[in-house]
Amino acid sequence: MANYEKVELDTGLHLVAVPIGTARDITLRALDTLASADVLVAEDTRSLRRLMDIHGVPLGGRRIVAYHDHSDARARERVLAEIAAGHSVAYASEAGTPLVADPGYQLVREAKAAGHHVTGAPGPSALIAALSIAGLPTDSFFFSGFLPNAKGARQGELRGLAEVPGTLIFYESPKRIGAMLRDAAEALGGAREAAVCREITKKFEEVRRGTLSELAEFYAEETPKGEIVVLIDRGTGVQAGEEDISAALSKALETMSVRDAADAVATAFGLPRRKVYQQALALGR
Repeated sequence: MANYEKVELDTGLHLVAVPIGTARDITLRALDTLASADVLVAEDTRSLRRLMDIHGVPLGGRRIVAYHDHSDARARERVLAEIAAGHSVAYASEAGTPLVADPGYQLVREAKAAGHHVTGAPGPSALIAALSIAGLPTDSFFFSGFLPNAKGARQGELRGLAEVPGTLIFYESPKRIGAMLRDAAEALGGAREAAVCREITKKFEEVRRGTLSELAEFYAEETPKGEIVVLIDRGTGVQAGEEDISAALSKALETMSVRDAADAVATAFGLPRRKVYQQALALGR
């Protein structure tokens, strides 16, 4: 017996969330949408075809059209033309929910601007799955996607998030996880609690908890595999003593300029930058 039903879909764009690992995490509504849409569009055509094969959803003569980050305006125009012609279009990411650190934003904007119906079959999302198992506060959180590649830009963005009153969530690659955690420890303070969630829903799922300093030390020697979500607790607002500030500045000055060290420590401890900068100048001499 098939796990899907053929249903009547409205003309328009139907966003379909697909599993981030385990194929059985797909929803019945998502299967119904994939089985019933007039046109199938995917970030990765092979992965969607494989997912449909696993669940016995036939193509039925339809082909899967590719649409991803490198698609140009003409690709969007072709998808929008299908909707304008009265067709239902299903769009799926390679994994997870479309538009959440995945392609589709411009497509949705232009579909809505053209007056087309846009709806979604919600489901898996790595950031929500990680938040639920990390053991960090869930009452308020801020998702920042992927941080910049360059160290300076990455630290700058992290410092800009230091005062966010919620758990910070990032996606990260295995190759950059060690550098990202070192920068986070410098920019936000090494004492902040954090979690690295890896391969969520898959066979080797792992959640590693610790302070930013502890995690940075661990991943300096360890290069993991798989998809990674990093979560960092909000700042505690605890007042630091002069010895704590001096120690943090001395550590930062080993690899940073006086100005950058002062900015990083001031942000980490929630202190006025001018005061910390004067202290950094004295230590720098």
